[in-house]
Amino acid sequence: MNKFIGIIPARYASSRFPGKPLADIGGITMIERVYRQVKKELDQVFVATDDDRIFDTVQSFGGKAIMTSTEHRSGTDRVNEAYHEIDTDANIIINIQGDEPFVAPEQIATIKKCFDDPDTQIATLARKYDAANGFEGLFDPNKVKVIFDNNDFAIYFSRAILPYVRNYKWNEWLQHRDFYIHVGMYAYRSDVLDNVTKLPQSSLELAESLEQLRWLQNGYKIKVALTDAPTFGIDTPEDLEQAKKLFNIQ
Repeated sequence: MNKFIGIIPARYASSRFPGKPLADIGGITMIERVYRQVKKELDQVFVATDDDRIFDTVQSFGGKAIMTSTEHRSGTDRVNEAYHEIDTDANIIINIQGDEPFVAPEQIATIKKCFDDPDTQIATLARKYDAANGFEGLFDPNKVKVIFDNNDFAIYFSRAILPYVRNYKWNEWLQHRDFYIHVGMYAYRSDVLDNVTKLPQSSLELAESLEQLRWLQNGYKIKVALTDAPTFGIDTPEDLEQAKKLFNIQ
C-alpha cells in the first residue's frame, strides 16, 4: 500500500524575491498558505528549509519544519535530504512548490492516483493550454510544454512549442492540435528520488534548464496526469501583487 508524505522546499535567498516564503498575503505568510492547502489532502507535511526565519515561522503556526543544507542545487535535493531526516514510513514523496500559495488539494489527489500504476516512478501534472489565450502565449519560455505517450508517460518537456504542427500555418495550430503546459509538482517513489539526486546534470537539462530532462535522459518514467485546477506561482513581488488582485486578497 502506498503511503504519501508532502515536503515543501523553501529557501530565503531567492535572487528575484528575497524572503519570498515569508511574504505577507492577506495577513498570512506565503509558506503558511502553501502548508495549509497541502494539509487538506496529506496527513504528513513538512517544510524543508535552509533558513532559521522560515523554520521559526512554520513552527509558530503549528507546522512541521526541518533544517537542510544551504548547498543544495535544487528543491529536489533539499526534499531528498529532508525525507531521510524525517521518521516516516511513507514510500512516496510529493514535492510541492513553496511559491504556490493557492495550490489546490485536488491536484495533490490527482498526482497520488498516478501511483496506482506500478510502472510510475515519478509523477507530475499538466494542464491543457487554453486556446483563448492565443498562440502567442505558447511562445513564453516560462510556460514549459510537455508531450506524452498513449499511456500518459512523458516523452519530452521543452520551453519551445511542442509539437510542431506540419502543413498548417502557425496561427492555425490551435485549431488542429491540443497543447499541454507543465505544472511543476512532482512525486517520486523513495528509491527513485534517492537515485535521481545522484545523477549528474545531463546535456538536455543544461540546454533547456529543466531538471526533469535529466531524469528522462537517464531512462526514468514520468507519469503525467491532467489537472484543471488553477494555480499561480509567485516568482517576483509583481507576481505577488497580481495574485492578490486575482484572488481578491487585500
